[in-house]
Amino acid sequence: RKALQPAAKAKDFCKAHSKALRRVVLGLLGVAYLCYFIAACYLNFQRALALVVMTAVVAFFMCWHIFKKYCGAKVLLLLRPIGKCFQKSWPWLKWLLWVALLAGLIAWLALDTAKNPEQLVSLGGFCFLVLFLFACSKHHRAVSWRAVFWGLGLEFLLGIFVLRTTPGTQAFQWLGDQVQYFLSYTRAGSSFVFGNTLIDEAFAFQSLPIIVFFSCVMSILYYLGVMQWLILKISWVLQVSMGTTPTETLSVAGNIFVGMTEAPLLIRPYLADMTLSEIHAVMAGGFSTIAGTVMGAYISFGIDAASLIAASVMAAPCALAMAKLIYPEVEESKFKGKATVRLSAGEEQNILEAASNGAAASVGLVGNIAANLIAFLAVLEFINAALRWFGEMVDIEGLSFQVICSYILMPVAFLMGADWADSPLVAELLGIKIFLNEFVAYQQLSTYKKNRLMGLEEWDGNKKQWISERAESITTFALCGFANLSSIGITLGGLAAMVPERKSDLASVVLRSLLTGICVSMLNACLAGLLYVPTEVGDCATFFSTANFSSTSYTMYTCCKQLFASSVLQNGTVSFTGSWAGQAESVLWLTGCCGHYNHTSCAG
Repeated sequence: RKALQPAAKAKDFCKAHSKALRRVVLGLLGVAYLCYFIAACYLNFQRALALVVMTAVVAFFMCWHIFKKYCGAKVLLLLRPIGKCFQKSWPWLKWLLWVALLAGLIAWLALDTAKNPEQLVSLGGFCFLVLFLFACSKHHRAVSWRAVFWGLGLEFLLGIFVLRTTPGTQAFQWLGDQVQYFLSYTRAGSSFVFGNTLIDEAFAFQSLPIIVFFSCVMSILYYLGVMQWLILKISWVLQVSMGTTPTETLSVAGNIFVGMTEAPLLIRPYLADMTLSEIHAVMAGGFSTIAGTVMGAYISFGIDAASLIAASVMAAPCALAMAKLIYPEVEESKFKGKATVRLSAGEEQNILEAASNGAAASVGLVGNIAANLIAFLAVLEFINAALRWFGEMVDIEGLSFQVICSYILMPVAFLMGADWADSPLVAELLGIKIFLNEFVAYQQLSTYKKNRLMGLEEWDGNKKQWISERAESITTFALCGFANLSSIGITLGGLAAMVPERKSDLASVVLRSLLTGICVSMLNACLAGLLYVPTEVGDCATFFSTANFSSTSYTMYTCCKQLFASSVLQNGTVSFTGSWAGQAESVLWLTGCCGHYNHTSCAG
């Protein structure tokens, strides 16, 4: 007892002065980080730029939290007279703002599409899809236009920020690069377990371990409360602007990061009391987005990380808006007027248990993906063999599931903004995504992208080997969602396990939510087509002067096409027009291009 007395006294002292000790420890850590931050900036500010941005973001939210805690009530009290005056003027001010926004949008679209008229096709496709969903609405007169317009407006603003503004493009590109860099750490674990040979050659050992790593990280973030905080902030923005209830908004916001069966777990205690419209919104949010875990696998295929992240973020407000358009609220929600709902934390005792549970939970997902890929690709091959056999009976050669999809969905692909020549391949990928799954579709898209980057000929006889950059961007957005027929069973099984008493309600709205999810991905694709900015080709003469014609690339293919277009073959002699006429080495460059690509000028 005497030996334990000092320890007991120390323990009592720590309990009695826990707050003071906590402040001292946090203060010391803060001073240590400040010294580290100053040293990093002093040594190389450019290198420390990412650290500066992260520190600024954290400092802003900390200051906001302190300000809200100690000064929030006082500020609200001071602003109350202004708020009352604003409420009186809001009925007419609201219409004035809507007219101004509409006029500004029309003027911007007129100026922007004047440079690239093909963007108008994407705009027409966007309007067509919205009208189509309204035509399919369950209760046309009950539509909350506030939710619809705010949702589409937020999606449009996010699209402009990501695709058109320099800070937005750079921010999402940086984020995408960091995600790719972060996911590359998976190789350290998978190479130890499987060996480098299997990782380099086998898809299962190359892409699927990324899901294990990402699931582990997400579990740690949930344990630390980071994901809950982020989801709450995003859902607050959607809830305040769109006027939706906190339960459905939280689930849709959660779908940005987690899958269609994990997001409803955030609101599991409230599912039994939710209205049909709210349940439809929850399911539509799941169909409209992809989980962060599988996003890592798509990035490993070579799909643009920034586009995938942007598509998933943009889908959240659009999914909520379209869910309220196709299945408006006609019941009295028990959660209407509630500021927020409680998010349950994980049951893990420490961070190591959270990491272990996250990795273990991913095993089922990895097995499910692998099994589905084997089954779906085998079924697709069988269907194609059967279709070829039936086609040969009536002298139709090469009939396949992809060919049928390319004809049926070709108008939809064109409406999204793909060129008519690219539309069959985009339609084929859409069909694979809807009737099989997006995993197979993204894998095929990555093949087309690799062919383009390798500088292969666009056409190999009658077969198109790749699609344009614009069509690639549109397709990346169009495929970003779990809306396929196989997902119906997954979402019904997951939600029915949480609320078995509402199984019939879930089944009654699942097809509408699937349609909503398909159209949300297409709306995102239309927006990507509307806001797409063509990448400018650099000076081809400068490129050729340093190029090695032993291999090809997309830049070489583009520059060779320019050179071919300016060449004129007369009486066996080749001459050049335009800027190429003044280049002394044009004939030498033409010879190099003819070594890889076919053109009439090569005959000279």
